[in-house]
Amino acid sequence: MKFILGKKIGMTEIFAPDGKKTPVTLIEAGPCALTQLKTEKKDGYSSAQIGFEKISEKKIKKSSAKKPFRFLREFRIESGLEMKTGDIVSIADFKEGDKVKVAGISKGKGFQGGVKKHGFKGQQTCTHGTKHELRNFGSVGMGGAAIRKGKKMAGRMGAQRVTVKNLIVAKVDPENNLLALKGAVPGNKGTLLEIRG
Repeated sequence: MKFILGKKIGMTEIFAPDGKKTPVTLIEAGPCALTQLKTEKKDGYSSAQIGFEKISEKKIKKSSAKKPFRFLREFRIESGLEMKTGDIVSIADFKEGDKVKVAGISKGKGFQGGVKKHGFKGQQTCTHGTKHELRNFGSVGMGGAAIRKGKKMAGRMGAQRVTVKNLIVAKVDPENNLLALKGAVPGNKGTLLEIRG
């Protein structure tokens, strides 16, 4: 079971020996410390909690004195794995060509209309009397002014947890704790990412 926490650095491109260009996302992944282990016998399920990015002693609150990390996340693991509290989780377990699943908070885009948020077509084919109606999403309810729950309408877009599956590891740099994944991952630069093998 491979898992690690990381921060998105940004996107770049790498070139193969034949000159083929591949877009990749650079992630500063780990090292993470194993802070807690949960077992089926004690907690009802097996999981490992890891901490990422140590914080200075001045900023540690009394309640979090035992776990001086900025980020703590829990990953489900198979029961019987040989791990103990204090172990270091690094990107050394990942290899080029591995498929991974990456989860993070997507970019927030604020209040958006139906055309941008849901891909509505708008009233573009109309001719007469469609002034200011080109990006309108039309009727929203039935008679009696009732609007069904879950109706796609304008509203806040983004800033939600998104998971991207089947991303391929393009490069692994254990010395600098850098992981290069083919394609894009959710979030701005500096977004916390959960990477699962």
